[in-house]
Amino acid sequence: MGYLFTGGHVWTGSAFQALDVAVRDGRVVSVSPSLPREGLEVFQLNGRWLVPGFVDVHVHLREPGFSYKETILTGTRAAAAGGYTQVLSMPNLSPVPDGLPQLEAQLGLIRRDAVVRVLPYGAITRGEQGEALSDMAAMAPLVAGFSDDGRGVQSEAMMRGAMEAAKRLGRPIAAHCEVNGLLRGGCVHDGDWARAHGFPGICSESEWRQIERDLRLAEETGCQYHVCHISAKESVALIRDAKRRGLPVTCETGPHYLVLCDEDLQDDGRFKMNPPLRSRADREALLEGLLDGTIDCIATDHAPHSAEEKSRGLRGSAMGIVGLETAFPVLYTALVQPGLVPLEVLLDRLIVRPRRIFGLPGGEIAPGAPADLTVLDLDAPHIIDPAGFFSRGRATPFAGMEVSAAAALTLCRGEIVFQREATP
Repeated sequence: MGYLFTGGHVWTGSAFQALDVAVRDGRVVSVSPSLPREGLEVFQLNGRWLVPGFVDVHVHLREPGFSYKETILTGTRAAAAGGYTQVLSMPNLSPVPDGLPQLEAQLGLIRRDAVVRVLPYGAITRGEQGEALSDMAAMAPLVAGFSDDGRGVQSEAMMRGAMEAAKRLGRPIAAHCEVNGLLRGGCVHDGDWARAHGFPGICSESEWRQIERDLRLAEETGCQYHVCHISAKESVALIRDAKRRGLPVTCETGPHYLVLCDEDLQDDGRFKMNPPLRSRADREALLEGLLDGTIDCIATDHAPHSAEEKSRGLRGSAMGIVGLETAFPVLYTALVQPGLVPLEVLLDRLIVRPRRIFGLPGGEIAPGAPADLTVLDLDAPHIIDPAGFFSRGRATPFAGMEVSAAAALTLCRGEIVFQREATP
Protein backbone atom coordinates (compact mmCIF):
# COMPACT_ATOMS: atom_id res chain seq x y z
CA MET A 1 0.00 0.00 0.00
CA GLY A 2 1.19 3.49 -0.82
CA TYR A 3 0.23 6.85 0.69
CA LEU A 4 -0.31 10.36 -0.60
CA PHE A 5 0.12 13.27 1.79
CA THR A 6 -1.63 16.39 0.59
CA GLY A 7 -2.93 19.70 1.88
CA GLY A 8 -0.09 20.47 4.26
CA HIS A 9 3.27 22.17 4.61
CA VAL A 10 6.25 20.04 3.54
CA TRP A 11 9.71 20.72 4.92
CA THR A 12 12.28 21.04 2.14
CA GLY A 13 15.33 21.39 4.36
CA SER A 14 15.30 25.16 4.62
CA ALA A 15 11.63 26.13 4.32
CA PHE A 16 8.10 24.76 4.13
CA GLN A 17 6.21 24.49 0.84
CA ALA A 18 2.71 23.42 -0.17
CA LEU A 19 3.53 20.10 -1.83
CA ASP A 20 2.08 16.63 -2.30
CA VAL A 21 4.24 13.68 -1.23
CA ALA A 22 3.71 10.14 -2.51
CA VAL A 23 5.15 7.13 -0.67
CA ARG A 24 5.39 3.52 -1.81
CA ASP A 25 7.48 0.47 -0.88
CA GLY A 26 9.22 2.25 1.95
CA ARG A 27 10.41 5.18 -0.14
CA VAL A 28 9.31 8.64 -1.16
CA VAL A 29 8.48 8.22 -4.84
CA SER A 30 7.34 11.71 -5.84
CA VAL A 31 7.15 15.26 -4.52
CA SER A 32 5.19 17.84 -6.50
CA PRO A 33 2.64 20.66 -6.09
CA SER A 34 -0.01 18.23 -7.33
CA LEU A 35 0.10 14.43 -7.64
CA PRO A 36 -2.43 11.82 -8.85
CA ARG A 37 -4.20 9.86 -6.14
CA GLU A 38 -4.86 6.59 -7.97
CA GLY A 39 -3.74 3.51 -6.02
CA LEU A 40 -2.74 5.51 -2.96
CA GLU A 41 -4.36 6.01 0.44
CA VAL A 42 -4.80 9.75 0.82
CA PHE A 43 -3.87 11.56 4.02
CA GLN A 44 -5.38 15.03 4.11
CA LEU A 45 -3.00 17.01 6.30
CA ASN A 46 -5.37 19.97 6.75
CA GLY A 47 -2.57 22.47 7.11
CA ARG A 48 -0.34 20.33 9.29
CA TRP A 49 3.42 20.01 8.79
CA LEU A 50 5.24 17.08 7.18
CA VAL A 51 8.90 16.63 8.15
CA PRO A 52 11.50 13.85 8.03
CA GLY A 53 11.33 11.72 11.14
CA PHE A 54 13.23 12.86 14.22
CA VAL A 55 16.42 11.14 15.38
CA ASP A 56 17.37 10.74 19.04
CA VAL A 57 21.06 9.93 19.45
CA HIS A 58 20.80 9.12 23.17
CA VAL A 59 18.13 6.68 24.37
CA HIS A 60 18.06 3.92 26.99
CA LEU A 61 15.87 1.02 25.90
CA ARG A 62 16.93 -1.10 28.93
CA GLU A 63 16.74 -4.44 27.12
CA PRO A 64 18.33 -6.93 27.54
CA GLY A 65 18.70 -7.00 31.29
CA PHE A 66 16.27 -4.43 32.68
CA SER A 67 12.94 -5.04 30.95
CA TYR A 68 11.01 -4.09 34.10
CA LYS A 69 12.09 -0.50 33.34
CA GLU A 70 11.54 -0.56 29.56
CA THR A 71 11.62 -2.92 26.59
CA ILE A 72 12.63 -2.36 23.02
CA LEU A 73 8.96 -2.61 22.07
CA THR A 74 7.68 -0.09 24.62
CA GLY A 75 10.64 2.25 24.11
CA THR A 76 10.31 2.34 20.35
CA ARG A 77 6.55 2.77 20.57
CA ALA A 78 7.26 5.79 22.77
CA ALA A 79 9.73 7.02 20.16
CA ALA A 80 7.15 6.71 17.41
CA ALA A 81 4.61 8.61 19.51
CA GLY A 82 7.14 11.41 19.86
CA GLY A 83 7.75 11.64 16.11
CA TYR A 84 11.06 9.73 16.13
CA THR A 85 11.88 7.26 13.38
CA GLN A 86 15.39 6.39 14.57
CA VAL A 87 17.03 6.14 17.98
CA LEU A 88 20.56 5.30 19.06
CA SER A 89 20.49 3.05 22.12
CA MET A 90 22.99 3.17 24.96
CA PRO A 91 24.98 0.14 26.14
CA ASN A 92 24.45 0.11 29.92
CA LEU A 93 22.62 -3.21 29.66
CA SER A 94 23.03 -6.79 30.86
CA PRO A 95 24.97 -8.19 29.16
CA VAL A 96 26.90 -5.03 28.30
CA PRO A 97 27.51 -5.03 24.52
CA ASP A 98 31.30 -5.14 24.78
CA GLY A 99 31.83 -7.88 22.20
CA LEU A 100 30.03 -9.45 19.27
CA PRO A 101 28.11 -12.18 21.19
CA GLN A 102 26.81 -9.67 23.71
CA LEU A 103 25.88 -7.20 20.98
CA GLU A 104 24.03 -9.91 19.06
CA ALA A 105 21.82 -10.54 22.11
CA GLN A 106 20.60 -6.97 21.78
CA LEU A 107 20.40 -6.95 17.98
CA GLY A 108 18.14 -10.02 17.99
CA LEU A 109 15.64 -8.23 20.22
CA ILE A 110 15.82 -5.12 18.05
CA ARG A 111 15.08 -7.12 14.90
CA ARG A 112 12.16 -8.82 16.61
CA ASP A 113 10.48 -5.95 18.46
CA ALA A 114 11.53 -2.47 17.33
CA VAL A 115 8.87 -0.40 15.54
CA VAL A 116 11.34 2.33 14.54
CA ARG A 117 14.97 2.12 13.48
CA VAL A 118 17.36 1.33 16.34
CA LEU A 119 21.13 1.51 16.05
CA PRO A 120 23.00 0.58 19.24
CA TYR A 121 26.24 1.84 20.68
CA GLY A 122 28.95 -0.58 21.70
CA ALA A 123 30.66 -0.10 25.04
CA ILE A 124 34.05 1.57 25.20
CA THR A 125 35.34 -0.73 27.94
CA ARG A 126 34.62 -4.27 29.09
CA GLY A 127 31.51 -4.25 31.23
CA GLU A 128 31.72 -0.43 31.23
CA GLN A 129 34.24 -0.87 34.06
CA GLY A 130 36.91 1.39 32.59
CA GLU A 131 39.66 -1.19 32.97
CA ALA A 132 40.09 -2.79 29.51
CA LEU A 133 38.90 -1.86 26.05
CA SER A 134 35.95 -3.70 24.56
CA ASP A 135 36.18 -5.66 21.32
CA MET A 136 35.64 -2.50 19.34
CA ALA A 137 36.83 -3.92 16.00
CA ALA A 138 34.29 -6.76 16.04
CA MET A 139 31.39 -4.44 16.88
CA ALA A 140 32.31 -1.48 14.67
CA PRO A 141 30.30 -2.47 11.55
CA LEU A 142 27.13 -2.88 13.63
CA VAL A 143 27.14 0.12 15.96
CA ALA A 144 26.70 3.89 15.82
CA GLY A 145 29.85 4.41 17.85
CA PHE A 146 31.21 3.64 21.29
CA SER A 147 30.10 4.90 24.70
CA ASP A 148 30.33 3.98 28.37
CA ASP A 149 27.25 6.08 29.02
CA GLY A 150 26.36 6.41 32.67
CA ARG A 151 30.05 6.46 33.55
CA GLY A 152 32.91 8.70 32.59
CA VAL A 153 36.11 6.95 31.50
CA GLN A 154 38.35 7.98 34.38
CA SER A 155 41.71 6.90 32.98
CA GLU A 156 43.29 9.26 30.47
CA ALA A 157 45.38 6.42 29.05
CA MET A 158 42.25 4.29 28.58
CA MET A 159 40.41 7.09 26.79
CA ARG A 160 43.40 7.79 24.57
CA GLY A 161 43.52 4.11 23.59
CA ALA A 162 39.78 4.13 22.91
CA MET A 163 40.05 7.21 20.71
CA GLU A 164 42.96 5.75 18.77
CA ALA A 165 40.97 2.55 18.15
CA ALA A 166 37.80 4.44 17.21
CA LYS A 167 39.78 6.59 14.78
CA ARG A 168 41.16 3.47 13.05
CA LEU A 169 37.66 1.99 12.86
CA GLY A 170 35.97 5.15 11.61
CA ARG A 171 33.51 5.35 14.48
CA PRO A 172 32.87 8.17 16.98
CA ILE A 173 33.34 8.13 20.72
CA ALA A 174 30.17 9.39 22.47
CA ALA A 175 31.35 10.36 25.92
CA HIS A 176 29.50 10.64 29.20
CA CYS A 177 31.81 13.17 30.89
CA GLU A 178 32.05 12.92 34.64
CA VAL A 179 34.98 13.03 37.05
CA ASN A 180 34.07 10.64 39.83
CA GLY A 181 36.29 12.36 42.36
CA LEU A 182 34.30 15.58 42.02
CA LEU A 183 30.82 14.10 42.56
CA ARG A 184 31.01 14.05 46.38
CA GLY A 185 27.68 12.27 46.83
CA GLY A 186 25.67 15.04 45.20
CA CYS A 187 22.15 14.66 43.88
CA VAL A 188 21.38 18.12 42.39
CA HIS A 189 23.40 21.00 40.97
CA ASP A 190 25.81 22.58 43.42
CA GLY A 191 24.17 25.99 43.42
CA ASP A 192 21.99 28.35 45.41
CA TRP A 193 18.98 26.02 45.43
CA ALA A 194 20.96 23.09 46.81
CA ARG A 195 22.47 25.22 49.55
CA ALA A 196 19.14 26.84 50.47
CA HIS A 197 17.39 23.48 50.73
CA GLY A 198 20.20 21.44 52.28
CA PHE A 199 20.96 19.06 49.41
CA PRO A 200 24.47 17.86 48.51
CA GLY A 201 25.52 19.34 45.18
CA ILE A 202 27.18 18.09 41.99
CA CYS A 203 29.60 20.73 40.74
CA SER A 204 29.77 21.75 37.08
CA GLU A 205 33.50 21.01 37.09
CA SER A 206 32.71 17.29 37.32
CA GLU A 207 31.41 17.62 33.76
CA TRP A 208 33.58 20.24 32.09
CA ARG A 209 36.89 19.04 33.50
CA GLN A 210 36.59 15.71 31.67
CA ILE A 211 35.40 17.42 28.49
CA GLU A 212 38.54 19.56 28.68
CA ARG A 213 40.71 16.43 28.92
CA ASP A 214 38.89 14.64 26.11
CA LEU A 215 39.10 17.59 23.75
CA ARG A 216 42.86 17.52 24.17
CA LEU A 217 42.89 13.79 23.41
CA ALA A 218 40.62 14.27 20.39
CA GLU A 219 43.05 16.85 19.06
CA GLU A 220 45.97 14.45 19.56
CA THR A 221 44.26 11.41 18.03
CA GLY A 222 41.96 12.94 15.39
CA CYS A 223 39.07 10.85 16.74
CA GLN A 224 35.51 11.96 16.02
CA TYR A 225 34.33 12.95 19.47
CA HIS A 226 30.71 13.50 20.53
CA VAL A 227 29.90 14.89 23.99
CA CYS A 228 26.73 13.57 25.60
CA HIS A 229 24.12 15.65 27.45
CA ILE A 230 26.07 18.82 28.22
CA SER A 231 24.54 20.94 30.98
CA ALA A 232 27.09 23.58 32.02
CA LYS A 233 28.08 26.94 30.58
CA GLU A 234 31.76 25.99 30.80
CA SER A 235 31.09 22.94 28.63
CA VAL A 236 29.49 25.12 25.97
CA ALA A 237 32.49 27.46 25.98
CA LEU A 238 35.01 24.62 25.70
CA ILE A 239 33.19 22.97 22.80
CA ARG A 240 32.65 26.28 21.02
CA ASP A 241 36.39 26.98 21.20
CA ALA A 242 37.25 23.46 20.03
CA LYS A 243 35.01 23.84 16.99
CA ARG A 244 36.61 27.18 16.15
CA ARG A 245 39.97 25.41 16.19
CA GLY A 246 38.68 22.79 13.77
CA LEU A 247 38.54 19.80 16.10
CA PRO A 248 36.22 16.92 15.09
CA VAL A 249 33.83 17.50 18.00
CA THR A 250 30.05 17.58 18.27
CA CYS A 251 27.69 17.62 21.23
CA GLU A 252 24.13 17.26 22.44
CA THR A 253 21.99 18.62 25.22
CA GLY A 254 18.55 17.60 26.48
CA PRO A 255 15.17 19.34 26.37
CA HIS A 256 15.12 19.62 30.17
CA TYR A 257 18.40 21.55 30.26
CA LEU A 258 17.08 24.03 27.68
CA VAL A 259 13.72 24.59 29.38
CA LEU A 260 14.33 24.14 33.13
CA CYS A 261 16.96 25.08 35.71
CA ASP A 262 17.59 24.33 39.38
CA GLU A 263 15.10 27.02 40.38
CA ASP A 264 12.38 24.66 39.10
CA LEU A 265 13.42 21.75 41.32
CA GLN A 266 11.05 19.90 43.61
CA ASP A 267 12.01 17.16 46.06
CA ASP A 268 10.60 14.54 43.70
CA GLY A 269 12.40 11.80 41.77
CA ARG A 270 11.04 13.09 38.49
CA PHE A 271 13.46 16.02 38.81
CA LYS A 272 16.55 13.84 39.32
CA MET A 273 18.80 13.20 36.35
CA ASN A 274 22.50 13.04 35.53
CA PRO A 275 23.85 15.60 34.87
CA PRO A 276 21.46 17.63 37.04
CA LEU A 277 19.43 20.69 36.15
CA ARG A 278 21.89 23.53 36.57
CA SER A 279 21.57 27.29 37.04
CA ARG A 280 19.65 29.86 35.04
CA ALA A 281 23.00 31.09 33.65
CA ASP A 282 23.83 27.58 32.45
CA ARG A 283 20.45 27.29 30.73
CA GLU A 284 20.98 30.63 29.00
CA ALA A 285 24.42 29.52 27.81
CA LEU A 286 22.92 26.32 26.40
CA LEU A 287 20.30 28.31 24.49
CA GLU A 288 23.03 30.54 23.10
CA GLY A 289 25.00 27.44 22.08
CA LEU A 290 21.94 26.02 20.37
CA LEU A 291 21.42 29.20 18.38
CA ASP A 292 25.05 29.70 17.33
CA GLY A 293 25.55 26.07 16.26
CA THR A 294 27.80 24.95 19.10
CA ILE A 295 25.15 22.42 20.16
CA ASP A 296 24.47 20.00 17.31
CA CYS A 297 21.68 17.79 18.64
CA ILE A 298 18.86 17.79 21.12
CA ALA A 299 18.75 14.29 22.60
CA THR A 300 16.32 13.17 25.27
CA ASP A 301 18.58 10.84 27.30
CA HIS A 302 15.32 8.88 27.71
CA ALA A 303 16.10 6.88 30.87
CA PRO A 304 13.09 4.99 32.24
CA HIS A 305 13.00 3.49 35.73
CA SER A 306 10.30 1.75 37.73
CA ALA A 307 7.88 3.80 39.80
CA GLU A 308 9.49 2.49 43.00
CA GLU A 309 12.98 3.52 41.86
CA LYS A 310 11.74 7.07 41.25
CA SER A 311 9.69 7.37 44.44
CA ARG A 312 12.49 8.22 46.88
CA GLY A 313 12.83 11.97 46.35
CA LEU A 314 15.93 13.76 45.12
CA ARG A 315 18.30 12.00 47.50
CA GLY A 316 17.23 8.41 47.01
CA SER A 317 15.72 8.08 43.54
CA ALA A 318 17.54 6.62 40.57
CA MET A 319 19.04 9.10 38.11
CA GLY A 320 17.07 9.52 34.89
CA ILE A 321 13.83 10.75 33.35
CA VAL A 322 11.84 9.82 30.26
CA GLY A 323 11.60 12.16 27.30
CA LEU A 324 10.74 10.62 23.96
CA GLU A 325 7.02 11.44 24.14
CA THR A 326 7.44 14.96 25.51
CA ALA A 327 10.48 16.40 23.69
CA PHE A 328 8.89 18.05 20.68
CA PRO A 329 5.74 19.34 22.42
CA VAL A 330 7.84 20.85 25.24
CA LEU A 331 10.50 22.35 22.96
CA TYR A 332 7.97 23.84 20.58
CA THR A 333 5.84 25.29 23.37
CA ALA A 334 8.66 26.60 25.57
CA LEU A 335 11.18 27.72 22.95
CA VAL A 336 9.62 28.17 19.50
CA GLN A 337 6.30 29.76 20.39
CA PRO A 338 7.84 32.50 22.59
CA GLY A 339 10.34 33.29 19.81
CA LEU A 340 13.45 32.07 21.65
CA VAL A 341 14.39 29.48 19.00
CA PRO A 342 13.27 29.42 15.34
CA LEU A 343 11.40 26.31 14.28
CA GLU A 344 14.00 25.73 11.56
CA VAL A 345 16.77 25.57 14.17
CA LEU A 346 14.81 23.09 16.28
CA LEU A 347 14.16 20.86 13.26
CA ASP A 348 17.80 21.02 12.21
CA ARG A 349 18.87 19.71 15.63
CA LEU A 350 16.23 16.96 15.64
CA ILE A 351 16.46 15.87 12.00
CA VAL A 352 19.52 16.99 10.04
CA ARG A 353 22.57 17.18 12.26
CA PRO A 354 22.01 13.91 14.14
CA ARG A 355 21.98 12.06 10.83
CA ARG A 356 25.01 13.93 9.54
CA ILE A 357 27.10 13.20 12.63
CA PHE A 358 26.36 9.48 12.72
CA GLY A 359 26.01 8.85 8.97
CA LEU A 360 22.34 7.86 9.13
CA PRO A 361 19.99 7.63 6.14
CA GLY A 362 17.15 10.02 5.45
CA GLY A 363 16.71 13.58 6.57
CA GLU A 364 15.06 14.88 3.44
CA ILE A 365 11.73 14.57 1.67
CA ALA A 366 12.75 13.84 -1.91
CA PRO A 367 12.26 11.04 -4.45
CA GLY A 368 14.23 7.99 -3.38
CA ALA A 369 14.58 9.04 0.26
CA PRO A 370 13.45 6.62 2.99
CA ALA A 371 9.79 7.10 3.90
CA ASP A 372 10.62 7.96 7.51
CA LEU A 373 8.23 10.86 8.01
CA THR A 374 6.45 12.68 10.81
CA VAL A 375 3.30 14.78 10.66
CA LEU A 376 3.39 17.61 13.20
CA ASP A 377 0.28 19.28 14.53
CA LEU A 378 1.23 22.73 15.82
CA ASP A 379 -2.28 23.35 17.09
CA ALA A 380 -2.79 20.40 19.43
CA PRO A 381 -3.16 21.78 22.95
CA HIS A 382 -2.97 19.14 25.66
CA ILE A 383 -1.60 18.54 29.13
CA ILE A 384 1.31 16.13 29.52
CA ASP A 385 -0.04 13.11 31.38
CA PRO A 386 2.48 10.32 32.06
CA ALA A 387 -0.36 7.86 32.62
CA GLY A 388 -0.88 7.86 28.86
CA PHE A 389 2.75 7.18 27.89
CA PHE A 390 3.71 4.20 25.79
CA SER A 391 6.97 4.06 27.75
CA ARG A 392 7.04 2.03 30.95
CA GLY A 393 8.77 4.99 32.54
CA ARG A 394 6.57 7.74 33.96
CA ALA A 395 9.06 10.12 35.59
CA THR A 396 9.14 13.47 33.81
CA PRO A 397 9.56 16.98 35.21
CA PHE A 398 7.06 18.11 32.56
CA ALA A 399 4.08 16.23 34.01
CA GLY A 400 1.09 18.57 34.09
CA MET A 401 2.60 21.06 31.63
CA GLU A 402 0.21 22.47 29.06
CA VAL A 403 1.73 22.16 25.60
CA SER A 404 0.46 23.22 22.22
CA ALA A 405 1.91 20.77 19.68
CA ALA A 406 2.25 17.05 19.08
CA ALA A 407 3.27 14.42 16.58
CA ALA A 408 0.08 13.43 14.76
CA LEU A 409 1.44 10.55 12.68
CA THR A 410 4.77 8.76 12.30
CA LEU A 411 5.78 6.69 9.29
CA CYS A 412 8.87 4.45 9.41
CA ARG A 413 10.05 2.51 6.35
CA GLY A 414 6.76 3.51 4.74
CA GLU A 415 4.62 1.92 7.48
CA ILE A 416 2.43 3.81 9.95
CA VAL A 417 3.93 3.18 13.39
CA PHE A 418 1.96 5.83 15.30
CA GLN A 419 -1.24 7.77 14.67
CA ARG A 420 -2.57 10.23 17.21
CA GLU A 421 -5.93 10.65 15.56
CA ALA A 422 -7.85 9.70 12.41
CA THR A 423 -5.93 11.68 9.80
CA PRO A 424 -7.21 10.35 6.41
